[in-house]
Amino acid sequence: MRIAYSPCPNDTFVFHALTHGLVPGAPAFDVTFADIDITNNLAVQPNDLDVMKISYAALPWVLDEYALLPTGGALGRGCGPLVLTRGDDSFTPDPALLSGKRVAVPSERSTAYLLFRLWAAQNVPGGVGEIVVMPFDQIMPAVRDGMIDAGLVIHEARFTYQNYGLKLLRDMGSWWEADTGLPIPLGAIIARRTLDADQLTSWIRSSVEYAWKHPEASRDYVAEHAQEMSPDVTQAHIDLYVNEFTANLGNDGYAAIEALLGRAAEEGLVPKFDLELLRN
Repeated sequence: MRIAYSPCPNDTFVFHALTHGLVPGAPAFDVTFADIDITNNLAVQPNDLDVMKISYAALPWVLDEYALLPTGGALGRGCGPLVLTRGDDSFTPDPALLSGKRVAVPSERSTAYLLFRLWAAQNVPGGVGEIVVMPFDQIMPAVRDGMIDAGLVIHEARFTYQNYGLKLLRDMGSWWEADTGLPIPLGAIIARRTLDADQLTSWIRSSVEYAWKHPEASRDYVAEHAQEMSPDVTQAHIDLYVNEFTANLGNDGYAAIEALLGRAAEEGLVPKFDLELLRN
C-alpha cells in the first residue's frame, strides 16, 4: 500500500509504527515524503497513492474520490499559522501593514492560506497585493532577506521565527479560535474510497497509540527526517501537533472542519460540496 506524508516530526512520529511493521495485521507501506503543497496537488491528479496527508482546505476538491479518515491528522488549539514580517523594537502589529504587499504562503490550497484569506478579507484595508507560493522552509529566510514583505508560516516556524529577527503580525489560529470557539483544522488524512476506511482508521489509530506508548521507538526515524531541527524543537513540534484530535477527530474536530469549509464555500474560496461527505 502506498502512503504520502511530510517529513515533519508530527507525521513521522504518527506513522512510524504503521510503516515499520509494528501494527498487527497492517500491510507493508511504501512511503513517499512530500511537502503539503505537493500532496495537495497530487490528490487532484492521477496518482498511485492510497493514503495521503493533505490540507483540510484541499478537501472540497477531492472528496468524491477520497474519504476523510478521523485519525492521524493535525488539528488543535494554539497551533495555528503565523503571519510574520520584519520590524524593529518599536514594531506594532497592524494588519494595514499588509495592504498591497507581497506575502508568501506555503500552498494555494493550504489551510493556512484559507485562514489567511478569511482573516485578511475582514482586516486588511484594500487587501494584500501579490501572493507568492514557496516551500514553507524558505518563507522565513525570504522575509528576513527582504524578498517578500510578509510570510505565512506553519510547522516549527512557530518556535523558531525569532531566530530570523522576525515579528509576529497575527496568529491565524488565535483569530480563528476567538472567532469560532473551535480548534484549527490543519492537515487531513485521506484514503481512496475504494479502500476499507474503517480498517485503515484502526491501523492508523494503533500507530498513534503505539507512538505515545513507545516514544523512543520512533526517535531515530523522526530525527532522520527532521532536517536541521534541534531535539527540543522537534519534541515541541510533536507535543503541539499530535494531540487528542490526532487519535480521533470527535465532534469538536468535525465541527471545526465543517465551520471552516462551510464558511469558505459560502464566500467562494472553495468549491461547494456536500458536507455529509466529510463523515462518510
